[in-house]
Amino acid sequence: MGGICSRKRDQQVIEDRVQRGVSGRYSRSSSSKWLGSSFSWPVADRRHGGVSCSSLLELCIYKIREDIENYGSFSMLPRDISQQIFNELVYSHRLTDTSLEAFRDCALQDVLLGEYPGVEDSWMDVISSQGLSLLAVDLSGSEVTDIGLALLKDCLNLQALTCNYCDHITQLGLMHISDLKHLKSLSFKKSDAVTAEGMRAFSSLASLEKLDLERCSEIHGGLVHLKGLMKLESLNIRCCKCIRDSDMKVLSGLTNLKELQISNTNITDSGVSYLRGLGKLHMLNLEGCNVTAECLDTLSALVALSYLNLNRCNISDDGCDKFSGLRNLKVLSLGFNNITDACLVHLKALTKLESLNLDSCRIGDEGLANLTGLPLLKSLDLSDTEVGSNGLSHLSGLTHLENLNLSFTLVTDGGLRRLSGLTSLKSLNLDARQITDAGLAFLTNLTGLMHLDLFGARISDRGTNYLRNLKNLHSLEICGGGLTDAGVKNIKDLASLKLLNLSQNYNLTDRTLEMLSGLTELVSLNVSNSRVTNEGLQYLKPLKNLRSLSLESCKVTASEIRKLQATALPNLVSFRAE
Repeated sequence: MGGICSRKRDQQVIEDRVQRGVSGRYSRSSSSKWLGSSFSWPVADRRHGGVSCSSLLELCIYKIREDIENYGSFSMLPRDISQQIFNELVYSHRLTDTSLEAFRDCALQDVLLGEYPGVEDSWMDVISSQGLSLLAVDLSGSEVTDIGLALLKDCLNLQALTCNYCDHITQLGLMHISDLKHLKSLSFKKSDAVTAEGMRAFSSLASLEKLDLERCSEIHGGLVHLKGLMKLESLNIRCCKCIRDSDMKVLSGLTNLKELQISNTNITDSGVSYLRGLGKLHMLNLEGCNVTAECLDTLSALVALSYLNLNRCNISDDGCDKFSGLRNLKVLSLGFNNITDACLVHLKALTKLESLNLDSCRIGDEGLANLTGLPLLKSLDLSDTEVGSNGLSHLSGLTHLENLNLSFTLVTDGGLRRLSGLTSLKSLNLDARQITDAGLAFLTNLTGLMHLDLFGARISDRGTNYLRNLKNLHSLEICGGGLTDAGVKNIKDLASLKLLNLSQNYNLTDRTLEMLSGLTELVSLNVSNSRVTNEGLQYLKPLKNLRSLSLESCKVTASEIRKLQATALPNLVSFRAE
């Protein structure tokens, strides 16, 4: 589903889909009389589990949502109020082709209907009636065709248009947007309409700053039509397998480019060489391209580069000395490359580095010694490397480290003792069979942890006792361990939990669901492959924020979950049973 927040140029920012304050602009207007007569008794905000009270404006909008069939037009209301009513109907899936008619000529600014069901050409007449007020439209995944797209021709102030996965728009339909001279953002992900010839429609969009053509398979040769778009700052053509080195030559003249995503294309070192003159480029994604360390000759000239993704390329130790010249890098991804500790020697000079991905590289304990001089490092991925417990001693000085992935490494329980000083750690992945209860004992002082993944670790009831101090945990995964209901008793007071995965703990019963009933912040719960039954579902009724529930291979039926969804869990949108 698309976003639903309207622009509030003179009002407070909308958060959590509901405006948290009404502008004084309307406090003495006729709209206040309308509000006062619509709905005046207080009720609890259902989106917050009945804890906080809704504002009067929110209550009115909820009331309209429930009685939407009684309203013929909102055009007499202030635009911002009409916008919020529209947003609420989208969020609650109450917007239909009938109720949409009430928004004709309402001067809405944002019509964001991405992935909303039933959107088709018949909707476009009302959408286009917003005229010059309309600034952003998202039709992603809709049934809109060329005919519907043509109706936007009078919305000349449109700044953002998103038509991702719109299978019914053709190359001819693109010509209808060529007159939208104020467009700053345009997205046509995975669209057969965007061909080399179809891209001719983009050549007149001189104000365009962001263009997303991800997974468009017919654009080879079409980038030439971007030649005059000198304001273009962001271009995404990732997963466009048709792209060749020759396409990159056109981009060399787009000197305002700041972000370029060309991952999973057929670009080689030769194609990268055309980027040498893009002095403002600070983000470059080359993941999955057939480049080698030779391309670093070009990249070292891009002095503004702060983000570089070279995952799944053909990078080896040869030529890695060029990394030392990328002094402004903050994010570097080298995962799934044939590099060893010898490459890490050349990263010592990257003192601004905040994130480093070495997933599945041939990195060992000795190589980590080269990271000790990276004081700003916040995220480090060592998954599936040859790092062991001794290597963790080199991380002890990285006091800003917040995210650490040690899954499928050689780290044992004893090595976790070396993490005790990383008090800034918020996310820790310990997906490894050799981690047991004993290792968790060393994590008790990491009270800032918000995410802990113990998937595959051999954790028993005794081990969960060490988690009781981690009150800030937002997500916890303990899968395939030996937990029983007794172990869940140590988890039930982690009130901040939003995601909990206890799957493949075969001895958990309905008693587990009863103990989890107090975790009212839970958004996702997985207790698959357990002994939970239909009878235990009653204990989930207090979990009003639950959106995802998985109880596969349990004695639970989909029909009983649907009953629970209809009567007690209105926010539940995804579930698996049986």
